[in-house]
Amino acid sequence: MSPSERPDLDVERERSGSTWEETIGFARAVAAGDRVLVAGTLPLADGKLLGEGSPYEQTKAAFGRALDALEPFGLGAASAIRTRMYLTHARDVDDAARAHREIFGGVAPAATVVIVSGFVDSRVLVQVELEAFRGDPA
Repeated sequence: MSPSERPDLDVERERSGSTWEETIGFARAVAAGDRVLVAGTLPLADGKLLGEGSPYEQTKAAFGRALDALEPFGLGAASAIRTRMYLTHARDVDDAARAHREIFGGVAPAATVVIVSGFVDSRVLVQVELEAFRGDPA
């Protein structure tokens, strides 16, 4: 039985309209039970790179777009329980960490930083992922 045929599976999908979503076949965010998972998010808006050349600005922009994907679920930065930052250069860790701390420092989600060889656009220095909790914190 496919997931779409399972009436007991409470899953909501939010699409942003990105051409990548159609090409690859994914949703920007998926809510399953108490968790909301945001797909890998680049610092792109309307096909334009945000913060070109700046890992700090790209990290802020990418997390800003990831947080935008939480809005349809009534969530924001305070609901973050896990973040991931994929960087093309180890030298950019401090700049990405500073941006992360400014956004999530008071929340302190579990966080991971991974160095990768590159992204679909060679000007991109950062891609992020975000997981949020939407259940009762008690």
